[in-house]
Amino acid sequence: MDFRRISSLPPYVFTIINNLKITARREGDDVIDLGFGNPDIPSPDIAVEKLVEAAHNPKNHRYSLSRGLPKLREAVAGMYLRKFGVTLDPELQITNTIGSKEGFSHLMWVLLESGDAAIVPSPSYPIHIFGPLFAGADLRQIPMRSQRRLLSATDVDVEYQDEFFDSLQKAWEVGWPKPRVLVISFPHNPTGATVDLSFMQRVVDFCREREMIVVHDFAYADMGFNGYEPPSILQAEGAMECAVELYSMTKGYSMAGWRCAFLVGNTEVVQALVKLKSYLDYGSFQPIQIAATVTLNEAHDFPVEVCKTYESRRDVLIDGLDRIGWSIPSPRGSMFVWAPIPEPYREMNAVEFCSHLVTECNVALSPGSGFGPGGEGYVRFALIENEQRIHQAVRNLDHGLPKL
Repeated sequence: MDFRRISSLPPYVFTIINNLKITARREGDDVIDLGFGNPDIPSPDIAVEKLVEAAHNPKNHRYSLSRGLPKLREAVAGMYLRKFGVTLDPELQITNTIGSKEGFSHLMWVLLESGDAAIVPSPSYPIHIFGPLFAGADLRQIPMRSQRRLLSATDVDVEYQDEFFDSLQKAWEVGWPKPRVLVISFPHNPTGATVDLSFMQRVVDFCREREMIVVHDFAYADMGFNGYEPPSILQAEGAMECAVELYSMTKGYSMAGWRCAFLVGNTEVVQALVKLKSYLDYGSFQPIQIAATVTLNEAHDFPVEVCKTYESRRDVLIDGLDRIGWSIPSPRGSMFVWAPIPEPYREMNAVEFCSHLVTECNVALSPGSGFGPGGEGYVRFALIENEQRIHQAVRNLDHGLPKL
């Protein structure tokens, strides 16, 4: 049988490493998994307690609202005003999504169809690449290279930003049709690249001039290190004319399995997604929405503590890798470390090198090629193990990579 929409999909390279990890663990090996970005920090107590309480109420067992309970949308608006100084209309400019991945995928259905084009960086989180393709659109990828070493919260990698906009301009000029959508995500997964508000302003100005919609996946909104605070694109002047943003409770609130995220920003785009989703789902389980509401309103300090945990883990990993001869820039955001394959092992591609790490070092990483062609030659560390396990992972790498 021909499954036309998925028949052209490449093999999911992460599965290769995951299968090797499973096999090694079955044979008794203690594989330290720094591959899949699945947060290990428990969700806030207040979220769990409110979920249990709300689940005991039979009234909450019925269908909910696809766009989210009014109080939940009000809580999101309150958070955006408090954290970013951005005013949002809870009725028109906010909708709940069943995780940012679902929200992004269906948003592409709203914005794109066959004959349209989208600009997406490479490497990128896989759904950023395949979401437009699933919608039938043409894809134009621009390079997302690694940044130089940035230590100060006020450091700006001007060369990096100019290079990005040069590539963006070329992607706009080459080919037909002219792109309708630009997809960005900062702090960036997988590279950890960060930008400042002036960068966001340039993006907004670029898209307004060309009547494009910019979609900013703000999954790591709460993950800024060394005093760096990631900007919302909605802070840029004129952003409400052309920009929407996906905010997720997965990382900052460590609520990955709850699948609670939001699309916010431009009224027309948000309401278009609301209309589509009204045909597709009945919203998240209402107790989840109630728990998320209380968490957003009352657990303001929780993302700060989560961020400190990831920053400490980053330092342990970066310092440890440096000691064994694998020196890489320290990211100022996200929960990942992006590293080029060390020189002595560059005859291997990313999948081969990650396979070698599982079998020889008992460490599982994500091959960069899984994030698009721009990721070949790199690997991604996910900071989802505690500091003791990260120390052990570095020792394993030191033992299993004798050429470093």
